[in-house]
Amino acid sequence: MRDVRVVLIGGTSNTGKSTVAEAVAERLGFEHRSTDGLARHPGRPWRTPEHEVPPHVAEHYGTLTTDELIASVLAHYERLWPRIEELITVRARGGAPGLVLEGSALWPERVSRLTAPRTAAVWLTADATVVRDRVRAAGRYKEATEGERLLIDRFLARTDRYQALMVDAVDALGLDRIDTGGGRTVAALADAVLAAVEGQSRPGHGGGTGGGVFVADEDTHDLGGPSPRADVRRIMAEGPRGGERA
Repeated sequence: MRDVRVVLIGGTSNTGKSTVAEAVAERLGFEHRSTDGLARHPGRPWRTPEHEVPPHVAEHYGTLTTDELIASVLAHYERLWPRIEELITVRARGGAPGLVLEGSALWPERVSRLTAPRTAAVWLTADATVVRDRVRAAGRYKEATEGERLLIDRFLARTDRYQALMVDAVDALGLDRIDTGGGRTVAALADAVLAAVEGQSRPGHGGGTGGGVFVADEDTHDLGGPSPRADVRRIMAEGPRGGERA
């Protein structure tokens, strides 16, 4: 790879971003971080042995429609983007440790406009059935109460809608995406990500079919809470700033 310093891995929940990003980071000797660590939107609405669903998270998924849930999370990503862009810019320049950054907040149209040098990006997708099975397994859906199942189903509806919008944006921009299904191992998926990054960083090649994301040196001249209702209403009416469609 031509001196890539930042690898971005986007995708909806439960497509394997964290696992694949960790493997890619190990291969490259880079740090692995998630955009969730910068500021968290209301989290996954199911209990684990170590975690109960907070009341505000249950209310969020229990009272909002799928359109409102999408608008809320996109508004959160819109507010978070300046912090993501700053992190990418700092790590992309000389002297900073390399970084593999993953997260749903890496919206294609924002990433495609980055001017940070030595940065490449790929998005992971998974069949809706695969995502559903993973979420239901994590949430112990068979043992859950009716109310708990409702929250999980609302989360799944938002996840499915987000992926559909994301795929439309990735394909419209001609960016790279990789399907994580078909029984592919983590090692094979890490290979696929690195091959995509190599393709983007090759001289004269932008990655994907529409120019890619990679930027070379010579080309470079609280947020964790629910989104304000005003942002949600605006996104539902107008679409998010930055070109996303809700």
